[in-house]
Amino acid sequence: MSHSAPPSLLTAANLRRALIDSLVRLNPVRQLRNPVMFVTWLGAALTTVLWLMALAGSAEAPAWFIAAVSLWLWFTVWFSNLSETLAEGRGRAHAEALRSSRRALTAKRLAAAKRDAAVSEVDANTLAIGDFVLVEAGETIPADGEVVVGVASVDESAVTGESAPVIRESGGDRNAVTGGTRVLSDWLVIRVSAAAGHGFIDRMIGLVEGAKRQKTPNEIALTILLAAMTIVFVVACATLRPFSAFAVDAAGAGSVASITALVALLVCLIPTTIGGLLSAIGIAGMDRLHRANVVALS
Repeated sequence: MSHSAPPSLLTAANLRRALIDSLVRLNPVRQLRNPVMFVTWLGAALTTVLWLMALAGSAEAPAWFIAAVSLWLWFTVWFSNLSETLAEGRGRAHAEALRSSRRALTAKRLAAAKRDAAVSEVDANTLAIGDFVLVEAGETIPADGEVVVGVASVDESAVTGESAPVIRESGGDRNAVTGGTRVLSDWLVIRVSAAAGHGFIDRMIGLVEGAKRQKTPNEIALTILLAAMTIVFVVACATLRPFSAFAVDAAGAGSVASITALVALLVCLIPTTIGGLLSAIGIAGMDRLHRANVVALS
């Protein structure tokens, strides 16, 4: 079990998965969860249709201008999805690191509860409840259990985040050990108390993978505020076109504001940045807790 730095997100596999997930999240049903980004998505779709009409000869604005606005809007929506996907990827990487460390562990299984008993090296995943294992200095405890013989200093920072080692010994209330922790000195004979797949590390993996990011009350209030501001700006921009047409008719000169320009103005007015990165910021906060070995359920 490693207690080093958390796994990096900037790996080819993580980036490839994030890119694919960010494209999948362009689904309008998914975007409905975020009203600000849904409006941006609608603007991107509308300008795309206008660009196709411009290519067909029915243009309200230059095709290059419509294409530029459409590309920027699609990039905004995609980048919001990518930032959220990358933030979520840390939890997946952390869980995968825990799982891979479990696969790599071997155990010294003893025939009896004493150090000089016959030893056989086995895969840690094959250990059963009641088996006795010997763990010496520098080795990783292969499974949750109780110390039956010996006393040793144990590094539990991999699961608790506490850098100071603890003493584990047979008898008393300091005999419980956790799979994935490391013996720093001396040796221990441990009786396995949890079967493979049901230990503390396995439960931690399940918690990390099953964590659901729920909105806090402040975030809910902020989302309502952003939605209200978005509605106000949508109404304001929607009234600009008839006012523009009226002004052109009254003055007898000029041109009516294009829909593309109004969409671009709307996206500039609504709080796009906050709406796009709010969820990623929340998930990044959960990630910081994971790096401190605190499992955040929400």
